[in-house]
Amino acid sequence: MKVKDLVDRFEQFAPKKLAMEKDPVGLQIGSLQSNVHKVMTTLDVRPEVVDQAIENNVDFIFAHHPVMFHPARNLDLDDPQNAMYAKIIANHITVYAAHTNLDSADNGMNDWLADALGLSHLSGLVPTYDESVFRLTVQVPKVYATAVRMSLVDAGAQASADQYSGYTYEIDGTVYYVPKAGADPTMGAAGEPNEIEDSRLEFEVPEKNLHHVLRTLADVHPLEKPLYNLIRLEDKKHHFTMGRIGDLDSPMTVKEFANYCKKVFAVDGLRVIAKDLTKPVSRVAVLGGDGGKFFHLAQQKGADVYVTGDVYYHTGHDMLPADLPVIDPGHHIESICIPKLAAMFKQWAEENNWDLDVYQSTVNTDPFTFM
Repeated sequence: MKVKDLVDRFEQFAPKKLAMEKDPVGLQIGSLQSNVHKVMTTLDVRPEVVDQAIENNVDFIFAHHPVMFHPARNLDLDDPQNAMYAKIIANHITVYAAHTNLDSADNGMNDWLADALGLSHLSGLVPTYDESVFRLTVQVPKVYATAVRMSLVDAGAQASADQYSGYTYEIDGTVYYVPKAGADPTMGAAGEPNEIEDSRLEFEVPEKNLHHVLRTLADVHPLEKPLYNLIRLEDKKHHFTMGRIGDLDSPMTVKEFANYCKKVFAVDGLRVIAKDLTKPVSRVAVLGGDGGKFFHLAQQKGADVYVTGDVYYHTGHDMLPADLPVIDPGHHIESICIPKLAAMFKQWAEENNWDLDVYQSTVNTDPFTFM
């Protein structure tokens, strides 16, 4: 298989258009046309990660953080960063990064973090992108309706819903027609009145799934040219967001919740910004990475406590008088993406019959040591 096969499938899940402005997501090094046999998931691309990839015959590194946040000013190989680029190229490894597009994706980074914390009744925190939603109406012989409906739902013909999935509308009827000579496909005798029991299926399809859904329709519909209509819903959008807000199963004090975060994210230490460690909290906002600047938004949306990383000194000063407790377990909690991406790639490989091995990096790329 080609790198492009995996990338195309991933970008159905987390399109690059979801990325924040100037975020260098996508192909970093190599070619989408390269063959891939083993992909390795990682949070960061560092020299130790590259060495591990080489040792394990990895030909595709899939990272969360871009390997090239800043352009190389020269190719001086005495610079460790440049030497790493050279080693990647010399070993024919392709590198791809999914950063803020993965942060905003449905069932992506911030859903994984919220799930790890055991949050329920989730909603989004920071609006990032509004995507068009289409109404797809498909006409199909009734005997095939269930199979076509299930295939299209699996392909993504469903708008996101908080409490339900696979929502579709189906109505049955009868189609009357008279085939003409040479009609293709042949359905009844030419010149003779005929009728067939038919079903009309309606779906709401987010724009990011549209191409895959229509391709699936062409594959599974019994007619060579499926009958369908497609309408953009002007009054409906699918809203992508970074960060999540949800409820704990039961209230905790700030101190109890901080210790809970240490356990959940397996960190040796974290920073707590709070006036009162005994304050009870039950509604939690979480945003992986550097999310300090969004603390006012978390508070406006009803959070009792906010979990994010890389909080700046002066931002911490601003958080205290706002009386929103903030837990900073660091940036590296986003390493949750390593097993999550690996599991997703294994599932896609099975669904698509890809000859692909999936490997998880075991290198700890957290630059900080707690003493």
